[in-house]
Amino acid sequence: MLSIMTALPPIDILSSGLLWTLIGCITAFVWAPLLTYILYKYRITVGRRGGFDITLGIGKRSEKRNTPVMGGLLVIVTVALLTYAFNWDQAFTWFPIGVMLLASFLGALDDLLNIFGRRRRSRTLKQTVRLIKVHKHIHVRLWLILTLPWTIFKRMSSWLGSHPGKGVHVHEKLLLQFIAGAITAWWIFYKLGESWRVLDIPFDGTLNLGWYLVPLIVLVVMFTANAVNIADGLDGLAGGMLLPTFASLMFLSWTNNIPELAILNGVTVGALLTYTYFNIKPARFQMGDVGSLGLGALLAINALALNLMVVLPFLAFMFYVEAISVLLQLSTKYVTGRRLFKMAPLHHHFEMIGWSEEKIVMRFWVVHLFFVLVGVWIALH
Repeated sequence: MLSIMTALPPIDILSSGLLWTLIGCITAFVWAPLLTYILYKYRITVGRRGGFDITLGIGKRSEKRNTPVMGGLLVIVTVALLTYAFNWDQAFTWFPIGVMLLASFLGALDDLLNIFGRRRRSRTLKQTVRLIKVHKHIHVRLWLILTLPWTIFKRMSSWLGSHPGKGVHVHEKLLLQFIAGAITAWWIFYKLGESWRVLDIPFDGTLNLGWYLVPLIVLVVMFTANAVNIADGLDGLAGGMLLPTFASLMFLSWTNNIPELAILNGVTVGALLTYTYFNIKPARFQMGDVGSLGLGALLAINALALNLMVVLPFLAFMFYVEAISVLLQLSTKYVTGRRLFKMAPLHHHFEMIGWSEEKIVMRFWVVHLFFVLVGVWIALH
């Protein structure tokens, strides 16, 4: 494959990133009607997803029942194809694309099972213990004992989700995301070189974490992917916040003199521009797990490849706030029996207190943009 402009002066790197932003935007616009036709033809819509969705009872959200999901394919497919055709680099781009596609596959599976699959049941821990005691076949009892740690993990992970319906269950998502994070840690720790094993600390130099960096990378990939997924709940919200984040990554790829990542992030910005155009209320389609999990993973791995772990909480600020609001809600409900917010994630809380969807989205955009700018400023020091 052709690797674009592997040794360019800095201004040419920025120019190339901007050019491929335009190409990504135009490419996505060209095939957006085809994707829209497919999603509507096969009725891959919100109302057909499994489980009870309490959010559809907020305000006028019931109108979203006929809005297709999996619109994130517009970004995922555009980024993957343009990168594979014109920007395939063994050092930098093939791995982010691979992790993005792995996370997107998980999201697509969840989206499709929720619509076309059958309701899945999960045995409780209490039922499993009882079967171990009373089952008449010894080999079944031995199997249940051997798999008891997995059963405990399933039940503990269910605390993080509700109404699993027909889709991928929480423990299955966590396992596959852990694999994606572990692969990312391997790539950064062994393939990018020794300089990537040391964290850049703005204003203060570096920090060598040694092997402790590996679980930290896994955690960052898993948390960021889920954070973007959690924030994808209002028309235009996730796409509008991902735009400045990936634009900042393109700019920082330029300052770090890595043209392949500058172009990759530029293409992502361009495709997101088209997606957000169609996703602004009233949305033509929604991102779905296929887009949010894939782009969340891509965001994490691109930031890690640029050694921006320390400033990533600024670049992904509102996504992290949304994810933390869910953890706080679950924690306070479990400990005190009361809810901290009227509903989590945070954007639903503001809906419940009467804010319009447009007001929430635009204010989240503004706050997020401010912290992205803070993150870029910090990263330059």
